[in-house]
Amino acid sequence: QVQLVESGGGVVQAGGSLRLSCAASGSIFSIDTMGWYRQAPGNQRELVARITSGGSTNYTDSVKGRFTISRDNAKNTVTLQMNSLKPEDTAVYYCNAAVLGSYYYNYINYWGKGTLVTVSS
Repeated sequence: QVQLVESGGGVVQAGGSLRLSCAASGSIFSIDTMGWYRQAPGNQRELVARITSGGSTNYTDSVKGRFTISRDNAKNTVTLQMNSLKPEDTAVYYCNAAVLGSYYYNYINYWGKGTLVTVSS
């Protein structure tokens, strides 16, 4: 019943910016940690950034200072602002959220289908 839908992916030149967003919908009571992961061909899916319900954040070292994660708890959305993009950032970006459904006792991890970000050199 819970879905995560990403948007904002596309093609951008190196040094440019892109903003990804993810909206959670369905029978949601609350959302704990939300995050962005990415996966490039030949690599494992890796954490890019995450943010707790209280606003605490962490980032993988390669994006620190360039990416900013934020959330709007009222709208059940999480955003990843990506600046100074590099070709190495090219990957499919996936939204992740720990969601407590309205009719459940425990949090469940949900994943979006992913959105492709391509950074050209």
